[in-house]
Amino acid sequence: QVELVESGGGLVQTGGSLRLSCAASGRTASSSAMGWFRQPPGKGREFVAAINWSGDGTYVTDALLDRFFVSRETGKNTVYLQMNKLKPEDTAVYYCKAAPSFSQVRFSTGPEASWGQGTQVTVSS
Repeated sequence: QVELVESGGGLVQTGGSLRLSCAASGRTASSSAMGWFRQPPGKGREFVAAINWSGDGTYVTDALLDRFFVSRETGKNTVYLQMNKLKPEDTAVYYCKAAPSFSQVRFSTGPEASWGQGTQVTVSS
């Protein structure tokens, strides 16, 4: 299992930017693919972005591709989500996820995946 700690959430005005961080620790942290999900108020959890263990393979969901960017600092086992031009509909709890493979980050709901506790992002209009 991988332990994940998110940070960087907060309150921002429409059009602003935030960078979320997710620090991973544990025996398999450096070899795990990682990603971000979000859960808007009253809705289900949705996929945002994923990155492979080496950081050279990334995927951001189409609807966010022009505003959100995922990156990884391998030496620190930390993944970042840069969010630009934020909109009120981006308001959500953002969760970090780790799993053995890129596809498992995106699709797995099983015990091989680890989740962080979440960080709140609120975008005011």
